[in-house]
Amino acid sequence: MTALTGRAPLGLTPGAVALMVATHPDDETLGAGGTLHRLADAGVTVHVLAVACCTHPMWGGHSDVDVRFEEFQEACDALGVSGRAIGWVDDDRARSPWSHQAELVSLIESGTAVSLTRVRPDVLLMPARNGFHQDHRAVHAACLATVRPGGFRKPTPRFVLGYAGPEDSWTPTLEQWSVLVDTTAHWPAKEKALAAYSSQLREDGHPRSIAAIRKLDAAHGVSVGAQFAERFVPYRIAD
Repeated sequence: MTALTGRAPLGLTPGAVALMVATHPDDETLGAGGTLHRLADAGVTVHVLAVACCTHPMWGGHSDVDVRFEEFQEACDALGVSGRAIGWVDDDRARSPWSHQAELVSLIESGTAVSLTRVRPDVLLMPARNGFHQDHRAVHAACLATVRPGGFRKPTPRFVLGYAGPEDSWTPTLEQWSVLVDTTAHWPAKEKALAAYSSQLREDGHPRSIAAIRKLDAAHGVSVGAQFAERFVPYRIAD
């Protein structure tokens, strides 16, 4: 297990670049909001690509693309995110990314101004393999395909880490969550970003409540002697 508690995770220095690929607007905050803020606070340029967003009824509420776009902007501002983009909005690809895998790879690789070949990140954050939702698993597979080494003129991030969402606790997993980032000083920024997603949060007791996420980050913090931490699966760590 690796505990990252210094100024910037992974030994990154000011001027380095991080790319977060979020399946939907809010996943960047739920899965790694504290880490993103810590990176930005240390002078790392942080970009977020949210793959898909749809207007549809949902359990306990409603998803509206205009509302979620505004929430996304507010949350990214709270976390210190520089570049941000939403790839697919209210079309068949956004509703079922797993049915458009080749297009999904292209989107992550070069489909927007916030993509692998455009920002050339030192670190890529992506959904972990055994996510609860099939669209998260599809984005994971596309990210792995995008960062495979040896691509022609394509950047290869030195660090590739998988993050989890709150509902992923419902899915048994054999993955090794062996990288933990101390986010104690950055919990207030994550909490502010979470509060921006009022249409997506739920009441206390649900995994998507701020109280539950706080407890989860506190539990991860115990593992490294910190008040709060976020955990990741390392898919590539190259020094």
